[in-house]
Amino acid sequence: MRYLLAATLLCLTWGGISVGWAADKEAERLETSAEVLNEIMQTPEKGIPHDLLDKAVCIGIIPSEKKLAFGVGASFGRGAAVCRTRGNGPWGAPSMFTVGGPNFGFQIGGQETDFVVLVMNGRGAEKLLHDKTKLGVDASVAGGPVGRTAEGATDVQLHAEMLTYSRSRGAFAGVSLDGQIVKQDEQSNEKLYGRKVAPEDILFKGTVQPPAAAEPLLTALKQFSPHGGEAFNPE
Repeated sequence: MRYLLAATLLCLTWGGISVGWAADKEAERLETSAEVLNEIMQTPEKGIPHDLLDKAVCIGIIPSEKKLAFGVGASFGRGAAVCRTRGNGPWGAPSMFTVGGPNFGFQIGGQETDFVVLVMNGRGAEKLLHDKTKLGVDASVAGGPVGRTAEGATDVQLHAEMLTYSRSRGAFAGVSLDGQIVKQDEQSNEKLYGRKVAPEDILFKGTVQPPAAAEPLLTALKQFSPHGGEAFNPE
């Protein structure tokens, strides 16, 4: 009986450590996302145009990781998305997501690469919630322009539902993520919030309080784009 009790306590202890470690990994990803955004926006000549960031209803950041998950001919990265409440309200709580596909690993090329996704309207935001969204097929996507303003943006860029960027070795540029699959990461959300939470409640309805680890990212978003977006009613 004593051995059974000891084994049970050991399992509970390790289970608690495992859950805490998982939550720490998500918190670390949020903190790294804040660092990526700050570094990009503090060099405006080579960053995201402010007028585009003000227009965006959501932003997704996939910070580089030393180890990415690789499958057969494919890989993926994990990131965090933050949206303006109901499209044009204050920045809300983060929802974790993944992006990947047959070419994603080749774009990384063994280097540490950060990715940023701007969601430019309500249609793109709703597609962000789908079980699977294939960029370039389910949602229109284009590599985003770089600089202080979007004056040089093409019609394709200005009308895309999502604009995508990459940063590698300090160079920040628009990059095509056509064919990549974006999915909400509900397991990571459960680890981060300690319970199951619907992504739409996190991103759009303003009913979920952001975790403490999200504060640096939200502070950066409020600094660089305190107001903007467009109002819409998420389904």
